[in-house]
Amino acid sequence: MEKIKIRGGRPLKGTVKISGAKNSAVALIPASILAESPVTIEGLPEISDVEILKDLLEEIGGRVTLNNHEMTIDPTTMTSMPLPNGKVKKLRASYYLMGAMLGRFKKAVIGLPGGCHLGPRPIDQHIKGFEALGAEVTNEQGAIYLRAEELRGARIYLDVVSVGATINIMLAAVRAKGKTIIENAAKEPEIIDVATLLSNMGAKIKGAGTDTIRIEGVEHLSGCRHTIIPDRIEAGTYMILAAAQGDGVLIDNVIPNHLESLIAKLQEMGVFVETSADQVFISRASQYNPVDVKTLVYPGFPTDLQQPMTTLLTMAEGTSVVTDTIYSARFKHIDELRRMNANIKVEGRSAIITGPVPLEGAKVKASDLRAGASLLIAGAMANGITEITGVEHIDRGYSHVVEKLQGIGVDIWREKLTEQEMKQVEQS
Repeated sequence: MEKIKIRGGRPLKGTVKISGAKNSAVALIPASILAESPVTIEGLPEISDVEILKDLLEEIGGRVTLNNHEMTIDPTTMTSMPLPNGKVKKLRASYYLMGAMLGRFKKAVIGLPGGCHLGPRPIDQHIKGFEALGAEVTNEQGAIYLRAEELRGARIYLDVVSVGATINIMLAAVRAKGKTIIENAAKEPEIIDVATLLSNMGAKIKGAGTDTIRIEGVEHLSGCRHTIIPDRIEAGTYMILAAAQGDGVLIDNVIPNHLESLIAKLQEMGVFVETSADQVFISRASQYNPVDVKTLVYPGFPTDLQQPMTTLLTMAEGTSVVTDTIYSARFKHIDELRRMNANIKVEGRSAIITGPVPLEGAKVKASDLRAGASLLIAGAMANGITEITGVEHIDRGYSHVVEKLQGIGVDIWREKLTEQEMKQVEQS
């Protein structure tokens, strides 16, 4: 196990290149199960979630090679092997194996997914969709069992806008008989990315990126080559860091349209933001205005950037309110920021931040992926040295994070935990 240490307060300058989208990668890789010949995905991020999914595909008989951000998956020898435990419990997005294996084999056994602990994130909408397509779904000894004689298209209305349910139902429906209509579908760019891959494989999908997706089922899907979109959440994280400490930071390989809600809030704070076709240039403000932020489904402000944004708002002159309407438990970073001298209190689903307050280096722990990102930003802002444990959460979603931060001037490094520190982490 490792920890990350940061000596904060340095001005940042240079270019950081954004990797492929984590939230696309974790759906694109399971989608390859549906093909009948090899699928190649280009531009994958080097993160632990990708490695875990590679191992899971190999567990069910797939032949997978991963070289230099490119994964080739040969699904021809895959079987509907049960995956009740083990690696499926290490990441939330393992639930995409349900839709993909149901679509390919008409049956699956998948352990209840793991990943970050962000409070209740039920998969009831996924199950509702599978049952509408004709599957029998049961929960037996902590695993989800899916069985279907055949899958038939259906009209499915999602009670809650859910990226995971939208994608999972798409995966199952592309090889169902007849037409499926998903209403109140999520509109995130990652859904369009998955639909593009499936269409390149031969699926018939219309409306991805709108709230109504229409799918005409097909009997066969073939392999293809697909390039993943850039990671808008990684880009947003570095944009927020540049807004805090940047003397001119260029964020390269981005789609600015995917980040309009963040760009608007940074500009409202007084940060200089300039966009081009695939880059964003940012310099910090001389004085930061307080702003209110409410997370919403896309194209609203992303819940995945709520925690990094909360850190930046400690620099604003006055009171800011951050409300998370997506995940009620996404405030575990607040106690850690308080250790660093932040003036923040939580009331229900909102964090109230009063500033400006200079952050001080401290020993803190990342409780989840985006909490870890917020602490990296806090460490770069703070006086003195910040020591972050729980680094495995950060490595789930940020490729080469230490090297990228060093490249723009952050004084950051990794150290191995001592035996005593490992015991303390396990007990906390």
